[in-house]
Formats: sequence, C-alpha cells, structure tokens
Amino acid sequence: MKKKESKNYEVQKSEQEWEEILDPTSYHVLREKGTERPFTGQYYLNKDTGIYECKGCGNEIFHSSKKYDSGCGWPSFTEPIRPEAIDVQMDYSHFMIREEILCGKCGGHLGHRFPDGPKDQGGIRYCINSVSMGFKKEE
Repeated sequence: MKKKESKNYEVQKSEQEWEEILDPTSYHVLREKGTERPFTGQYYLNKDTGIYECKGCGNEIFHSSKKYDSGCGWPSFTEPIRPEAIDVQMDYSHFMIREEILCGKCGGHLGHRFPDGPKDQGGIRYCINSVSMGFKKEE
C-alpha cells in the first residue's frame, strides 16, 4: 500500500524519484509503510555514538544517547532530537491501534511509538526500522 500524505512535507518527491534514490527494502518501509524483520536491522545492536537520520532526506531524528535495548528486535529510542524531527499519526492497520512515527521533513515511515519505554525517561519507546535510517558516527 502506497503512503498517502496527509500534510505537505518540506521534502516532496514523486514515487518514481523515491524509487530511484532508495534501495528496494528502504523504499518498502519508508514509502509503503513496511517493516523489517525483528533482530535483523543493521542498527539494532549499534553502540556507536552519533546521529540517526532519515534515509530518505537526511533529517536528523535521534541521537544515540537516547537509544536503549528494549528487547523488541528493533532500534528503540526514548525521544527524538527535537519534537519537529518527527510527525505522529494514528495507525489502525493490522487490527491494531498504534502511533505511527513519520519523518517530520519528508513524511517517510520510520516505525511506531509505544507507552512502554523506560519510566525514568518519560515512558515512551520509539521503535524504529533500521532500513529507514542512516547513521552519522561522531568522532
């Protein structure tokens, strides 16, 4: 199912342009709201210090200092770099009610937000697909 934009994002591209700049798996997740298999993503176990950015547009989304091991099989974070880095929409797919996390700059699907994160850090878990992100390592 193709993503239907509900707002105008700063970065706008045709589906053909997205297909040209993204690998097939990233395109499926970012533009068709797919999901990578748990425990398979390249950033799931990443412990390096740096910034996770949207693979579609380079928008900085999460800092590694907010990453933690939730045991869910996907990279998990307690909060984005800044509130406007993401967009949150309700997702009623797959007979569930969830909060979908989109890139605040291009609207690409990143993952979902759940209320089961670390209580001492706000109680929110941002569950993100590795294939929707790039990583800039800090030296």
